[in-house]
Amino acid sequence: MMDDIDALKRKLIELRKQHRDLDDSIKDLTQGAFVDQLQVQRLKRRKLELKDRISALEDQLLPDIIA
Repeated sequence: MMDDIDALKRKLIELRKQHRDLDDSIKDLTQGAFVDQLQVQRLKRRKLELKDRISALEDQLLPDIIA
């Protein structure tokens, strides 16, 4: 049980890092004179996918408690 929780926490940390890295990449791409909109769109889509996965993992780690 504890190993599963630790694995989920490690995965969550990894996904959050990837999300931040994508955010930095998007900022870098949009700073230049020429902006590759297709590449930016792909990175944003990937970032949203990561956000969904992060939310799902957070839900597994902290399930809603109905009062």
